[in-house]
Amino acid sequence: MYSTIPGSEALTTQRMPPEPALDRVLTVPNLISALRLGLSLVLFAAIERTAWQPAFWLFLLAASTDWVDGWWARRFHQVSRLGRIFDPLVDKVIVCGAFILLAARGGASAILPWMAVVVVLRELVVTAVRAEMERAGHDFSAGLSGKLKMVLQCGAVALELAARAWPGMTLAGLELRPAATFVAWAAVVATIHSGLEYLIAARPALLGPGK
Repeated sequence: MYSTIPGSEALTTQRMPPEPALDRVLTVPNLISALRLGLSLVLFAAIERTAWQPAFWLFLLAASTDWVDGWWARRFHQVSRLGRIFDPLVDKVIVCGAFILLAARGGASAILPWMAVVVVLRELVVTAVRAEMERAGHDFSAGLSGKLKMVLQCGAVALELAARAWPGMTLAGLELRPAATFVAWAAVVATIHSGLEYLIAARPALLGPGK
């Protein structure tokens, strides 16, 4: 776009995207994350009451909308410091809480107590390392292995809830319980692998040069 000022040459101006206000709190992405957090509490209550069908749909809604707040923040320049912490925190609350509660229900479950321990321990360690790395000014965004881990964890929880909600149902000719067991084991392997990958990547910065 060109604008002419009397007595001067034409000046070229470009419309630049607004800078994100990092200190903002009341943004749409943060409100979506807060809504998902509230949804997770209803989900946990449904699991405790063994209301498996509502729990399945609640988890599906909470997990499938994970991308919405991140997309909105980037699309409309509403990235904030709170959002960078709040969004992954809500993801961890949903997944870790579901793993713990499903493992605690006992019975024929694809998600075992030790699996829940592995998932929670990995999230605690990586969250602590990420906080230290970002404090030091290093980029420690989620990689491909971390995203695959999240998909498999959500798949394990969804299949376990579906197996409890609709016993005997098959998926592509396979019963839901064996499918849930397979995905749960795959999720644990991906959880350990991604955790080790993060620690190896962060090792030079945490230990200092030459170590």
